[in-house]
Amino acid sequence: MSNVVYDAAVLVAADRNERRAWAEHKARLEFGVVPLVPAPVVAQVSRSPQQPQLRRFLTGCVVVPLGETEAHEAGRLLGRTKTTDVVDAVVVTTALRQKATILTSDPGDIERLVRASGREVAVVAI
Repeated sequence: MSNVVYDAAVLVAADRNERRAWAEHKARLEFGVVPLVPAPVVAQVSRSPQQPQLRRFLTGCVVVPLGETEAHEAGRLLGRTKTTDVVDAVVVTTALRQKATILTSDPGDIERLVRASGREVAVVAI
């Protein structure tokens, strides 16, 4: 199983304690796959310290920081596509750097950003 990058929808499902999200996450961990979550995705979903499910879910993930180089890379993708969703762009650039599959509820926008990169990465709708 390859690396995976979670978008916000995966974290929202975990925060809502949706059984499927937790089961799939557990299976990944059992196969030795540690999911990546870009820090802006955490910011998009984190709304209160009263989200114990979210915090528990994230303990099984690697939260990937967003540095200046990565921010510029995401910005270039937004410029190429004339779109504005920074979080989606960071999800794509993280997946490209890590050669990881993207798990998303928004495959259309994500695939557009992937195409604009001129590279390939798998995108899986959840």
